[in-house]
Parts: sequence; C-alpha cells; structure tokens
Amino acid sequence: MSGLYTRLTAGLLFPLHERLKRHSTVAVRRQLEQSQWWPAEQLRELQVQRLRALLVEVGSQVPFYRDLFREQGFDASSVTSLADLQRLPFLTKPVIRAHTDAMKHRQAEGLARFNTGGSSGEPLIFFIGNERVSHDVAAKWRATRWWGVDIGDPEIVVWGSPIELGAQDRVRALRDKLLRTELIPAFEMNDASLDGFVAAIRRRRPRMLFGYPSALSHIARHAEKRGQRMDDLDIAVAFVTSERLYDDQRQTISRVFGCAVANGYGGRDAGFIAHECPHGGMHLTAEDVIVEIVDAEGRVLPPGQAGEIVVTHLATKDFPFIRYRTGDVAVLDDRTCGCGRGLPLLKEIQGRTTDFVVAADGTVMHGLALVYIVRDLPGVRSFKIVQHSLERTVVQLVVDGQCDRSIEPRIVQGFKRRLGATVNVDVEYLAEIAPERSGKYRYVVSQVASLPTPIPAEPCCALAGDGHA
Repeated sequence: MSGLYTRLTAGLLFPLHERLKRHSTVAVRRQLEQSQWWPAEQLRELQVQRLRALLVEVGSQVPFYRDLFREQGFDASSVTSLADLQRLPFLTKPVIRAHTDAMKHRQAEGLARFNTGGSSGEPLIFFIGNERVSHDVAAKWRATRWWGVDIGDPEIVVWGSPIELGAQDRVRALRDKLLRTELIPAFEMNDASLDGFVAAIRRRRPRMLFGYPSALSHIARHAEKRGQRMDDLDIAVAFVTSERLYDDQRQTISRVFGCAVANGYGGRDAGFIAHECPHGGMHLTAEDVIVEIVDAEGRVLPPGQAGEIVVTHLATKDFPFIRYRTGDVAVLDDRTCGCGRGLPLLKEIQGRTTDFVVAADGTVMHGLALVYIVRDLPGVRSFKIVQHSLERTVVQLVVDGQCDRSIEPRIVQGFKRRLGATVNVDVEYLAEIAPERSGKYRYVVSQVASLPTPIPAEPCCALAGDGHA
C-alpha cells in the first residue's frame, strides 16, 4: 500500500499541486533526469545557451542590469563561453540591499518575498519568481529519487527556520498530510522535546529524514542514551543540509537510524546547488547553476583549489542572481563520478568564510583545527567557539556531571598552540547553547576570519550543506 500511495502522490497529487501553483516542476524534473546523463561538454553548451538568454533578457528588462551593462559596455548577445561571465562584477548582499527594486524584472508577476536566516549578519531580503521555484523544487526532487525514495513516502522534517515554521497554516498542514510529511521544530533540544522527537519518528516510521545534521545527530545520540533502537524503522536515507556535515555526525546518524546519509548544499538565495549521490559524488545542478570558485582577490581558481563559491542561477530572470558571492568556501573536482552522471562535482565544501579562524600571525585555518580539540573531551555535551578578535577567543561549553574541570587547561593550551601563545582563551560554562536565529547550530564563528587563499585544509570531514532550497 505504501508503494501505491507514493506512486499516486508523486504521479498525481503533487503534480496537481504544482500546476495549481503555476509551477513547471514536473516538466523540469523530467528534463533534468535526462540531462543528468549528458556528457560534460553537452552540459556546458546548455549552460552557455541559457546564460546568454538570461543575460540578454535581464539586460533589457531589469533596470539594475540594463544600467550595469551600459556602464560596462557589455554586449550580452556576444556571450559564447562561461568565461565571458568574468567580464561582469560580482553581486553581493550589500548591492542587493541597495538596489532591491531595480533588480526586479519589469514584467515580473507573482514574485514571492524571501529572506535568508541571517545566521552570519543582517538577513537578506530578495524575491523569487515561479520559474526559479520550479527549477529548485525539480532539482531537489531529482536528487531525492537518486536514493530510491519519492514524494509521498513518509517523511520527518527536523527544521528550525521560523520562515518554514511560521507558514504552518491550514492549507500547508493539509498539503503535508497528503504528502505524508511531518515537520518537527529544531529550536528546543531539551530532554523532554528530544523524547518527543524520538517518539514522533518511531510513530511515523518514515522512509526518509530531512534536517540539519546537528539536529538529527543530536536526536540520534539522545535515542542511544535512552537505549531506544531507531534502526528497526526501515528508514532509507537521511537528507542533511544547511550546515557543515561532520564525519562524526554522518556516522552517528547512519549508525543509529540504520540508513544512508545524503548531503545537500544550497540556500534560499543561491538556489539548490549540489547534492550527494549514492556513489558519494557531490553533484552540481549544472543545468541551472554555474559555479565559480574565486580567491580573495576575485580571481577564478581551477579545480583542486579552495576559494569562495560564486553562483549564477540561470532561472532567475525575475530577480537575477548573477555572479553572486555566497560566502561559502569550497573546492571543485575534475573527476567523474562512478554513478555515470555527467554533472560536475564539488570535491569538498569547507564551510562559510566565518567558519575559518585566523591565528595571531595571520595564518588562516579551518575551524576544525579548534573543533578537534574540544569535540571528544569527556563530559562535553555541546560547544561553540567564538573568535572575537585576533587577541581573544571564547569557548562556550555545556557539560554534564562527568566533566572534570581539568579539561579547561587542555583547551587553553590546545588553542594557544594553534592560534598563538599570546591569545587569550576564555572558557565559559553554559546551561544551553542557543541556536542561531535561523535555527542552525554553528560550532565555529569568527568575527575576524577572511576568505582563505588556497591552503592545506584540516583533514576534511564530509561534504557540507549551508542552505535549504
């Protein structure tokens, strides 16, 4: 019966839902499931065609780009390669904030207002049209099907964003019931709420989980602590996104829930950028997004070198995202995946620029250099590292009764070895570490970190997600 209902939902109910919303999701997903097998060169040709069409359209219909192209002497119709993008300046959050109205297509209709969670600063307000929504939903749908599950399979979503949680009206509740999706909030993580989450998952017996890796791993550890099995529920896969996925989180989720873990990367602003396939490749949604990796000076880097992710979303003519600086740091891969898809790969996602810390001598390193010092200390239930300046770093700890305060000198000494002997390292003990306003948990926040130039990274755990499309 479950298989029959899933086929009915994916083949009839959800397509009807999307048609009523004037979305072309079903047609786009079908096309994506064909193009994913195209060779890399054919995908690049598609990107160039769509890029040229996008730039021609926005150059005549979007006031911001009409003026920019005129000032730059840029002829959109002359674009013949992806490298031509480098003739245009980067799009940044301050630019969008300063020109929000001018970035709207003059004939755009039904634009939906969105904003980022503001985890690392002021939230960004922007707008999305039906084309962009259709393509992002289709890309996510395609990736879901890679794992043998589909829309209509029972699902538990562990989410913390007030944007989603605030939308739970009657229509949304009915839709979720029909699609067999249950949303549980990730804000409260005390013992009582965690008991409720474990009970909800056991009651629902979902085929898939979706949520922050920190939240799902926290629930998994709590179930283990309670002696509650979770690997007997026939869960096929846990989709994680919106935060960096650490090795120990992947292992904990997989072990406790008895399922595969699939990493996703994207955001409300940049779109659905990449998703992990069962062969372990982090595939870019190349049909819809062009990804550049740039260094601190804005120079485009080749595969294998770490830099900031810059995204051009090809389905955003209503409110264009062209050469948009995401603030995330990653490395492109030039290999092909064993799954046979021609979609290009991200080799690793190292996190946000603020996930890097700077030593007193100016050396930039990933926050993992400090995370490893704290993560496995006995009695430490949770932690957060905040680098306030080159001179001061604070380590926030939530500990249990087994914690010995002798760990404090170990933390201070370990941090000083990495950051410098003159750095002040303060250890604070808290009853609870609150999530960011978005509901995410961040282990490292640096207020001084700059975009790293290519450097040897700490042994990279897993591919990471920092957004939810």
